[in-house]
Amino acid sequence: MLYQYTKEFRYNLKLAAPVMMGMIGHTLVALVDNIMVGQLGTAELAAVSLGNSFMFIAMSLGIGFSTAITPLVAEADGENNFKNGKSAFKHGLFLCTTLGIILFLLILLAKPLMYLMNQPEEVVTLAMPYLDLVAFSLVPLISFQALKQFSDGLSMTKYPMYATLIANLVNVVLNYLLIFGKFGFPQMGIVGAAVGTLVSRIVMIIFLWIFLKQKEKSTAYVTQIKLFVLENKMLKKILALGFPSALQMFFEVAIFTAAIWLSGILGKNPQAANQIALNLSSMTFMVAMGLSVAAMVRVGNQKGLLRFEDLRRIAISIFLLAFLIATVFALIFVVCNELLPMIYLDVNDAENLADTNEVIGIAAKLLIIAALFQISDAIQVTVLGALRGLQDVKIPTFITFIAYWVVGFPISYYLGLYTEYKSSGIWIGLLAGLTTSALLLYFRFNKLTKDLVKKG
Repeated sequence: MLYQYTKEFRYNLKLAAPVMMGMIGHTLVALVDNIMVGQLGTAELAAVSLGNSFMFIAMSLGIGFSTAITPLVAEADGENNFKNGKSAFKHGLFLCTTLGIILFLLILLAKPLMYLMNQPEEVVTLAMPYLDLVAFSLVPLISFQALKQFSDGLSMTKYPMYATLIANLVNVVLNYLLIFGKFGFPQMGIVGAAVGTLVSRIVMIIFLWIFLKQKEKSTAYVTQIKLFVLENKMLKKILALGFPSALQMFFEVAIFTAAIWLSGILGKNPQAANQIALNLSSMTFMVAMGLSVAAMVRVGNQKGLLRFEDLRRIAISIFLLAFLIATVFALIFVVCNELLPMIYLDVNDAENLADTNEVIGIAAKLLIIAALFQISDAIQVTVLGALRGLQDVKIPTFITFIAYWVVGFPISYYLGLYTEYKSSGIWIGLLAGLTTSALLLYFRFNKLTKDLVKKG
């Protein structure tokens, strides 16, 4: 009985591993950014955290929207329908690029909100110039996402990984040179980190396009694109899938962003500790995101083939794999909860030793709670991927709103600001929201696929 699920593990991992590596690569760059910036001081680390909190919201909308491309391309690939696949890619690329420009402009307009958010003044002053450059990098990033989601839909998950790894290398080198002013380069502090991010994201899209143009399976899709010759039917189809998908990711990312802002109200050290725990949790989440993409692609393929029993079996095998991997991460967080935060800070800096020790102590507590929600987070995101593969997006959007903003956020707000739990209370709210989301989304998937099997 169990073998019918475990036999799919190898192929699921083969499909998901490049996505995981690419996404972990993104998070490793954030890790390197945070480690480098952390050497400048806790205020600089908090400033990057605050600036990125705006970016997280915008990126969630852009990346969430782009996921509409994958199930459409995967279904067309399953049906062997080149015309529909290319149309989904072209219209998706147009809409993603347009959205990237809009989000960049919205962040510029939203910058003054930082002064109204009860954040430490020195943190806001440092965050302002950093945010300008990082905001502009949204345009190449979300255009890259369109190419990536298309590539994933064709089960060509390796090439976005290669492009991401090359871009990450560029980012790390530029950060080192520009943050600290090495080898004659100007010492730009956290603005240097922003320059590295912008340049690396431009490099990323160029390399992925080159890879896809050279491959036989994808070259006809990415060449001779009449980008401004558009059809209302496909635009509406992508918008109908993309807008709810964007909201799903927005609701989740926004509650983690709210955790950053709530931590900022508690002070710069709680905010820095929150950033450390969030960065580590993000790294493990990227593994689950890789499995979510595998679920989206494989469910989309089986939907195109009308094989609903296989669709259900394959999806459940991915959920089981996600559960097992998340359990391993949870154990690591519990065992190493005091050791991991030390990576981010200069523990030998005698002048800031009191701040450093406080940040490590808070982050260690947060990692225990993060260990508990590893499983919830992995299950909810893989089930969400399977539902997107089914092109079921409206009810899951409602579920994610209820889970994060009716259940999770009020708990975070109350426990964080009005009880002695403080930072831990904020993260207990995150745990409650993720667990609610995982349960409700799984019930939705279970009902839908059982209905499809009966009808099929």
